[in-house]
Amino acid sequence: MNSEAKSGSIRRREFMKHTLLTAGASTLLPTSSWGEESATIVHHDLALAMEKAKLSMLFRGSSKAECQTWQRQFRIKLEQLLGDSTPPPKWTMIEGSHQEFTKYTRFELLLKAEGVPLLPVYLLVPKGLSASRRAPGVLCVHGHGAYGNDAIVGRRDLEGAAEHIDQLNYDYGVQFAERGYVVAAPCMVPFGRRVNRDSYGGKDPCAVTFVRMQALGKLPIASNLRDLRWSIDLLQSRPEVHKDAIGCAGLSYGGRMTMMVSAIDQRVRVASVSGALNLMQERMTVRHSCGSQMIPGLLEYGDYSEIGSLIAPRPCVWETGSTDGLIVPKWDEVFRERLRRTYQALRAADKLHFDRFEGGHEWSGRIAFPLFDEVLKK
Repeated sequence: MNSEAKSGSIRRREFMKHTLLTAGASTLLPTSSWGEESATIVHHDLALAMEKAKLSMLFRGSSKAECQTWQRQFRIKLEQLLGDSTPPPKWTMIEGSHQEFTKYTRFELLLKAEGVPLLPVYLLVPKGLSASRRAPGVLCVHGHGAYGNDAIVGRRDLEGAAEHIDQLNYDYGVQFAERGYVVAAPCMVPFGRRVNRDSYGGKDPCAVTFVRMQALGKLPIASNLRDLRWSIDLLQSRPEVHKDAIGCAGLSYGGRMTMMVSAIDQRVRVASVSGALNLMQERMTVRHSCGSQMIPGLLEYGDYSEIGSLIAPRPCVWETGSTDGLIVPKWDEVFRERLRRTYQALRAADKLHFDRFEGGHEWSGRIAFPLFDEVLKK
């Protein structure tokens, strides 16, 4: 075993010991004359199993050629695990209401195609743009919460939304539009107007949707990936948008999906992943994690860090707040180390950015906004 593998194994053992203790695993074990052999409580067993996850396709090389080969192979494996995420080739757009603001117009759209659900999308178009005066496009992705994509576009008119937006600095769609970007903000499954939470009897819609879609051989994360790629099609179809100048940004689950679409779709030239620097291996040990993020079989081959590494060598900033309770110390650095290895191998270390800001689980933009300007507004 090489030194890196030993180091990784030690980190995992230390983390497992800590998490099992904090989870109260010792107090969960049934009292029995069988002693330790009776330790079969499912939470305890699964936590131990996470330590043994194979992660058989971790990148361990150092050269550019090795990394490019690894990226091709891991992307193929990831696409096999996800299933098809190709957006519909033919679709139509239904335009609903629109509202004028000082610097932009907000359009409410529905994208429609045969064989897939309707996709609600907000489109924010800065004033003064045209086919002869185009701007870059940014895909802005929402996370969990009752408001879905409404929060991203600053729908403060909805009851309770203003407080939610202010707490998370959540209207980054508006912030990008006011900086001159054409913004697409789709609604993911099962959030916002695409879910009736009252019908779930208090159960988590993410978990229920995951189970239901599994019965059909589908995944929520793959369906949302398709819809994000569809939203990129929307941006590229607009006469006001530079088709080769597309970025993507998101917070929390929006950060996870920003990572996903940027890894799979090469049209994304720059990305900002906020509040999502955590690993499936860690989250599955002691935490409940939403079904909308589940990729069955992933830990046989890699983790979210390997998916994030598929973004390289394109510019990407990873935002983490100093008091964000969803980012686990030590494991966030494991994620960073894996990203650094990929970018260094591709001779693109200067394209990898980490925004460690003072704050909680919220959007920053401190590094993201100037980075997007640099990449997309040339």
